[in-house]
Amino acid sequence: MFDHLNLFLFSLINAASGLAGWRLHGAIFAAEWIILVVPIGLVLMWTGGAGQREAAVRALLAAVVALTMSKLIGLVWFHPRPFMLEIGQNFLHHAPDSSFPSDHATSMFSVALALALSRLREARCCGLGLLALAVVVAWARVFLGVHWPLDMIGALVVSSLAAAFVSTRAGEALATLLVTTMQAVYRRVLAAPIARGWLRP
Repeated sequence: MFDHLNLFLFSLINAASGLAGWRLHGAIFAAEWIILVVPIGLVLMWTGGAGQREAAVRALLAAVVALTMSKLIGLVWFHPRPFMLEIGQNFLHHAPDSSFPSDHATSMFSVALALALSRLREARCCGLGLLALAVVVAWARVFLGVHWPLDMIGALVVSSLAAAFVSTRAGEALATLLVTTMQAVYRRVLAAPIARGWLRP
């Protein structure tokens, strides 16, 4: 049943042969480069106030938990990518590793959901914006033929579990410990620019 659904959805989304021009380049940009918004955004949040710093660390923790779960799933259950089965059209070079769940989508969904669940209004707004971008990335990777649609649904489920974990008492305690540790390292490594007022302490 799931295989038939996967094939049906993939046939609806995957690009037809002959894809070229701005549609191809736009899809490749979405599939490979939009994800850079995640580390850049978290670094910018770290340079903000205490609330933003905590939200950034919680989002980072969610991503680490989600990606760990994703890797474990890939080790336990290998699922070939569409091009490995010669299904559909492929427009993006990718290693022939397990497709389920998508690491790109997991990275973006986990951070987006963790931010969206934050107590901080600014973080919630960032999370919702990132969630929209994550959907674009998920679509692009199926459109270009390196993932199945259910790889993205799996990424969303794994990310939801990770985001829920960082909202528990154990997750919050771990995030608080990480904030303290990371702040100590940050203040020691970047002591000079902090002392000059170039960076927030």
